[in-house]
Amino acid sequence: MNNNRRRNFRSRPQKNNFRRRSGSLNNTNTGGVSNNGNLNFSRNGSMNNIHNVEKTMQKYQQLAKDAQSNGDPVLAQNYLQHADHYLRRYNELNDRREMSVEKTVTEDKSLTKEESLEEKNQPSTN
Repeated sequence: MNNNRRRNFRSRPQKNNFRRRSGSLNNTNTGGVSNNGNLNFSRNGSMNNIHNVEKTMQKYQQLAKDAQSNGDPVLAQNYLQHADHYLRRYNELNDRREMSVEKTVTEDKSLTKEESLEEKNQPSTN
């Protein structure tokens, strides 16, 4: 047997019965609220990392340039729309990061003001 050969991926059976219909079994225990698996869907943080978003945006911009140079304006426009989406996401993450930095700076300033006031109000023991 050749040990260097790559194994094919074998999927495991689903344990949570994802494809089960939301019938009377689900609604009796949850009070009529069905459990939708897409509500908690996460992309593993890929859309929250500003560097990944920027890299993806640049990739679509380059693909649009390549499509335009190959004479396919429809594909180029499609790639530009994808790049525009990632640009909006990049700006959103950048704004959020700036807001958190400003928040921490103002909190630090308020803490230093409180500490200086406490030092002034404490009697000196010399």
